[in-house]
Amino acid sequence: MHTLFPLLFAGVVGFTHAFEIDHLLAVSSIVTRRTSPLKAIKDGIYWGLGHSSTILIIGICMMVAKIMVTPQVFHYFEAGVGVMLIVLGVQRIWAAKEREKKHALAHHHEEPHGHQLAYGVGLIHGLAGSGTLVLLVMTELQTAWEGIVYLLIFGVGSIAGMLLASGIFSLPFSSKMAASPKLHRSLTLASSLLCIVFGCKVVYENLMG
Repeated sequence: MHTLFPLLFAGVVGFTHAFEIDHLLAVSSIVTRRTSPLKAIKDGIYWGLGHSSTILIIGICMMVAKIMVTPQVFHYFEAGVGVMLIVLGVQRIWAAKEREKKHALAHHHEEPHGHQLAYGVGLIHGLAGSGTLVLLVMTELQTAWEGIVYLLIFGVGSIAGMLLASGIFSLPFSSKMAASPKLHRSLTLASSLLCIVFGCKVVYENLMG
């Protein structure tokens, strides 16, 4: 019973974890490229899979292989996530400008890409906060294997949360709702600039703060 509650609670923690601001900004930068909510939802699933993969790998290294990672290393991980957010925002603005030059925004089409981008972003994003999560699990649960189960359940919860978040965020950019090219440009620019600003904040806090 001592370990049952943390294990059951892991899914809830994972679900709410998906709605943290840096996660939402990253996924918003991805789903603005979609005109189909279904494909955006798949992006959310792949993001969650990538995110869970990184956390699980770090968890296995720390809890099973007994490899200790210093807090300073995790600061570098967090800074790397900040750089990724900046790159996502800049790349999104650049792509929108290129499309505008070609007059493609007059009829908004989906940018051709698979779900590898979402998975890769999730992989990098799993570095952010993974150390704190794993250390917390190590103190609350009695065995390494209980910790791995916790992280797996946490991963399922985060996948569900990001699935929902990506579906919601994609609606303003869907082909049925984004009838105005001007509105689409404004939303894309706003989400991209937020991504860049928050990314700069994360880099500053972890490298210079």
